[in-house]
Amino acid sequence: MSTTFNSAVEALRAVRLRPEIHLEEVPAPQRIAPHSAALAGEVVRGPRATDDVLASGRFVVLYDPAAPEAWEGPWRVVTFTRAHLEAELGADALLGEVGWSWLTDAIHANGAGYEALGGTVTRVVSESFGALADRDGEVEIEVRASWSPTEPDLVDHLKIWTDLLCTVAGLPPLPEGVTALPGQLR
Repeated sequence: MSTTFNSAVEALRAVRLRPEIHLEEVPAPQRIAPHSAALAGEVVRGPRATDDVLASGRFVVLYDPAAPEAWEGPWRVVTFTRAHLEAELGADALLGEVGWSWLTDAIHANGAGYEALGGTVTRVVSESFGALADRDGEVEIEVRASWSPTEPDLVDHLKIWTDLLCTVAGLPPLPEGVTALPGQLR
């Protein structure tokens, strides 16, 4: 293992997050880069209400000292974020742009350096029929994004993703100057 990569991952394990965010290390992709790590995350209502998940996703860190050309550097962060939204938002033609702005706002608020930002915003609208017609319609948003951090300190990049998780979950931002509590990396 690379000392640079190990140091970056250790810093992620020590990050302080909002108490609604629960993180867990999960198996990382093995064939994309020589070094990788992954976290699964959930935003839950209440400190122990794991059955009331408001948003979920993954945060994957890839490190290739050879700096693949498409990455524009040796680091790549790949994220996935998913949440259910109010049904009336499913018809909003700007939902994709709004979802992307949630990510870019989080990037700019955290001031992290990055290159090669790209991604997609997907809306899934479900309607039930027949024997299931009494179910309400559901709308789900998925934001998939990747970017290349310009520094090996990845803490701000994790915070970008957790800010996005909280936004799609409908949580208000923390007040200015409020310090988050220790995260629940398990």
